[in-house]
Amino acid sequence: MATYVVGDIQGCLEPLKCVLETVKFNPAEDVLWSAGDIVNRGPDCLGTLRFMYEMRDSLVMVLGNHDLHLLAVACGARRPSKSDTLDEILDAPDRNRLIEWLIHQPLVHHEHGYTLVHAGIPPQWSIKKALKRAREVEATLRGPDCVEFLRNMYGNQPAIWNKKLEGMERLRVITNYLTRMRYCTREGHLDLVSKGPEPPCEGKKVSAWFAHPKRKAAKDKILFGHWASLNGRTCSTNAIGLDTGCVWGGTLSLYCLDTSAWTRCRCENGRPVA
Repeated sequence: MATYVVGDIQGCLEPLKCVLETVKFNPAEDVLWSAGDIVNRGPDCLGTLRFMYEMRDSLVMVLGNHDLHLLAVACGARRPSKSDTLDEILDAPDRNRLIEWLIHQPLVHHEHGYTLVHAGIPPQWSIKKALKRAREVEATLRGPDCVEFLRNMYGNQPAIWNKKLEGMERLRVITNYLTRMRYCTREGHLDLVSKGPEPPCEGKKVSAWFAHPKRKAAKDKILFGHWASLNGRTCSTNAIGLDTGCVWGGTLSLYCLDTSAWTRCRCENGRPVA
């Protein structure tokens, strides 16, 4: 039995099948962890969502920002963006079953000494606190306020956590930390604009969230996706970056928890190439 972790798939089903075939993944024995963003921008979002659903008994996944966006569009809380590739899911006869399954996935998963999250854990939170805050959002997604939350989920404010926050502002900043964060200050003030592999040179005293040496989760092993421009480079043995830009012509990366071995499939237009 082996546990593998895959980065952002984003509708690139054939590369996913490629890396799983390469390691001879056996769903009867092995487990796949997904760092989220399984849909959007790629060529086969419906096929990917169905594939993940069918292997759900051998799958652990966390929600990414694109997965949450799909939920918002599917329930009418948000209009689709021009760059979305979600129409096949929205028109599928089994969409309700797929959406219902997706909405019950967590934002953070902790097991085997690893923490799986889409974007990261902010410097001011321990893993225990991150799990607790994630549960607030998860409970809302599965409750009567789901549509209201998805409608109010979008936005960059508030840009820093405060335990006195309430309602949708509280849920929004938690969601932004866990599914959208790249750069922040050591106190956790978010920069949700900068996306490159290097921090902005002027005007902002921010670093990659995992680069703050005194962050509370610095000694914990964190698996994350979301940040394609890093190409997996974090210069940290405890922060393991999995998004290597499959949908943008990079690779789809698979990491084995048991051996620390990487398996990658090179892609072009969301499909594997030799």
